[in-house]
Amino acid sequence: MTFPVVGMVGGGQLARMTHEAGIPLGIRFKLLSDTPQDSAAQVVGEVVVGDYRDLDTLRDFARGCDVITFDHEHVPTEHLRALEADGIPVRPGPDALVHAQDKGVMRAKLDAIGVPCPRHRIVTDVQDVVAFAAEGLAPGEEGDGFPVILKTVRGGYDGKGVWFVRSAQEAADPFRAGVPVLAEEKVDFARELAANVVRSPHGQAVAYPVVESQQVGGVCDTVIAPAPGIAEELALEAQELALRIAKELGVVGHLAVELFETRDGRILVNELAMRPHNSGHWTQDGAVTSQFANHVRAVLDLPLGDPRPRARWTVMANVLGGDFPDMYSAYLHCMARDPQLKIHMYGKDVKPGRKVGHVNTYGDDLDDVLERARHAAGYLRGTITE
Repeated sequence: MTFPVVGMVGGGQLARMTHEAGIPLGIRFKLLSDTPQDSAAQVVGEVVVGDYRDLDTLRDFARGCDVITFDHEHVPTEHLRALEADGIPVRPGPDALVHAQDKGVMRAKLDAIGVPCPRHRIVTDVQDVVAFAAEGLAPGEEGDGFPVILKTVRGGYDGKGVWFVRSAQEAADPFRAGVPVLAEEKVDFARELAANVVRSPHGQAVAYPVVESQQVGGVCDTVIAPAPGIAEELALEAQELALRIAKELGVVGHLAVELFETRDGRILVNELAMRPHNSGHWTQDGAVTSQFANHVRAVLDLPLGDPRPRARWTVMANVLGGDFPDMYSAYLHCMARDPQLKIHMYGKDVKPGRKVGHVNTYGDDLDDVLERARHAAGYLRGTITE
């Protein structure tokens, strides 16, 4: 009996958890990793250590793979086109993935298909930023229009490559990298949401419940599924919007649409990610079919699984590194205190502020579920000691 081989480019925790989801199905994984110590390289059987930016390395890696997918968006678009020209299925393909690689391309496409976004445009220098800020002033409004958000169009994640700019004097840093810069209005939002969907090559698609994503220092800290108090109409609008974006962009696999919920009840698209995403980690224990399992099914064009939640509430809390590296010793307390707790560690060295794992809790009482998740994450990090 022959099972397909999924080639995963990138050796981070997303690859590790996607590989885990493929094990019950007998799916073989082949990994292109930066180092043998990467999170997924510790658990995948067939690992190639190499540079994903080198086309020859990618071509050699792709031999023997039935499909190529990713745990990050950084593979050069032209290399993906070359793999497709070689007859290798790439999912998501370059025509879709470029919208997660390049924020300028993403914004232009979303504008073209009528998706609501923050006010934005590409800016060329500090003077252009000043002009962009002033364009946001209402007639007769005093001030300079600051603050605004500046983003490098490629390469940013977890708050990197993003600047909160309060004045012209603060606007110079983003241009020093010599890459295009996208300016966006500072949205007055009530909270951040995420709509996660999965789409297969033949167009089947499923949508998970819309979640609330809470950020600390530009990094996801807590995800609550479903988003508390969200109006049914707004949740359906967010799911339908994510499904439409997936279809219009030709996404195959998992798509996370990060959203702002404005104070006047609208949603605006903030970012796109075409891979399993931190806002979907709750699905490992809180959904009938996890985002990772459905991503595997999608890239292999298998029927997609049920995305419905298993419990009324599920909370995911990221475990960040702190000054307490021996997290294993904390298991005794965490597991004894909460037998339902689910701990997912990534095999990473503990460094302050680094994502090294997450926990999932679930139940019928949101306050209880939140407290359990935050206590466990804090105890593992060492910021809670009792």
